[in-house]
Amino acid sequence: MVLVSEDDLRETVSVGRNRANHAAGEPAAEAWFGPFSSTTTTVEWRALDGKPFAIIQRWHLADNSDEDKDGRPVAKPMLAVTRLPPGAVCHVAYVDVKTNSNANELARKAADESHAISNAERTR
Repeated sequence: MVLVSEDDLRETVSVGRNRANHAAGEPAAEAWFGPFSSTTTTVEWRALDGKPFAIIQRWHLADNSDEDKDGRPVAKPMLAVTRLPPGAVCHVAYVDVKTNSNANELARKAADESHAISNAERTR
């Protein structure tokens, strides 16, 4: 289950088997950004042998130092890589979409490397 929550114009996204006992209790459910933020409905799942290990999701963060003609903050795109169990569901990487023409590739690489590190730590 993907859980999207919003409070004070800031969203959080977490993943778990269900809302009450899993997704809402994960660190990702508390990982909000300082500026106003929202996410898109598309989630890219990273999986190995049919088992998901990470999600990649596009976020829009309000940049208070860059305002539009009406004085509202301009939304800046970012990709967040979120690790899935085993272990805590938490953000492991952020990729600035505007400054990286290959942002999706960088996010995939970060997800895959995080998974490889997690697997190496578990086998020690």
